[in-house]
Parts: sequence; structure tokens; C-alpha cells
Amino acid sequence: MDGNLVITLFRHGLTVANERKAYIGWSDSPLSRKGKAQLFPLVIDAPLIFSSDLKRCTDTVAILFPERSVIQKKELRELHFGKWEGKTYEDLKEDSDYKKWLENPFAEIPPNGEGFDQFAARIQHSWKSVKEQMAKQGIKRAAIVTHGGVIRYLLMKYAPVEKPFWEWGIPHGKGWEMTFDTEDLRRDGRCILLREALITANPSGSGNIIKEKGK
Repeated sequence: MDGNLVITLFRHGLTVANERKAYIGWSDSPLSRKGKAQLFPLVIDAPLIFSSDLKRCTDTVAILFPERSVIQKKELRELHFGKWEGKTYEDLKEDSDYKKWLENPFAEIPPNGEGFDQFAARIQHSWKSVKEQMAKQGIKRAAIVTHGGVIRYLLMKYAPVEKPFWEWGIPHGKGWEMTFDTEDLRRDGRCILLREALITANPSGSGNIIKEKGK
């Protein structure tokens, strides 16, 4: 696919807070033992690697791409859950603001947190920056390690087939490869191909291979 550009999105590994189903947006939680065990070093042709600056992402990067230079971006963080950070559904189920947010998460804003429109604008700005850096350096492939909400938004916006935000299932430690026509990417259009990146052990023991499955 000469002339096309490829951006692969990876969700960070499972964290201790994820295992107890807590909301962690801008707060942080270490990767759990299970989360670390599910990640492997990758062999991937991506000269540019970007990551959220939160530790669960930078620790994931250190496992997936050891000894690689990484560009950390605060703008690639998850939605900020405000005073709900670190709490679970059971902690919040009687909270009136939380109930309103569950009914309409795209309009309601977590107290002291971030609204969806603000979140979306932040992600769009970061996406534009990624594209500009690829163009400036003449790079055709890049990888982004980020969060479930960020990936859902980007797939909702740029996948070849339109699906609502919540219909995208985003498992921890998994990847999605987006192939764009160069001109479509410049114009902020949708990708022409979306493939799930299946991470499997390399029999040679020299790293791991991304196998691609059509979506």
C-alpha cells in the first residue's frame, strides 16, 4: 500500500484499579501482575511512538517497546473523572450527579472533572500534532499507547465503518492498526482499513510479532 500511512493504537495493560473496576482517568494505578504478564516486547516498524504521560501507559511502553524513544503527550490522557477518580460504581451508585452522568455521559460533566466535548477537543488537538510530526519527518508508520476512552473516540471518528462510542470494545493490552490514504489523513478523513493487531510470542525468542486480522 505505497502512499498510505499507518497508525497503530495500543491500550495500556490491565492495572490494579482496573481489576477492582475503579474509575481512573488522570489518577494513576500500577499495572497488575496479570496486566504485566499479558504484555510482550514487540517487533514493529514504527519510527515514531507516542504515549500518554500517565504511568500505566509509560510502563506499558517500556514492555512493548523496550529501549525505544517515546514522545509523551499529556493530551493523550483518559477522560478526567474529577471527584470520582479511584471510586467504583458501588461507591457512586447513590450519587445524584453520577446517576445523571450515567444517563447522559456526553452532556453531563463529572464534578471537578472533564466534559466529553473538552475531552474530544483535547484528543483532536493531539491527533493533529501526531499527523503533523509524521508529515514533518516523512514518517509513514507510528504507534500510540493510550487509554480506552481515547481509542474509542479515535475509532468512532476515524474507523472505516461508523459505530457509536460505546460499541467499540477495547481490551487492555490490545492494538488496532489504522491504514489511511495520505490525502484522507491530511483532510482528517476516515481510514481505509482497520485491523486488530494480535500480539503473539515470536518462536525465535527475539521479540514478538504483530499478526493482523481483518476487521
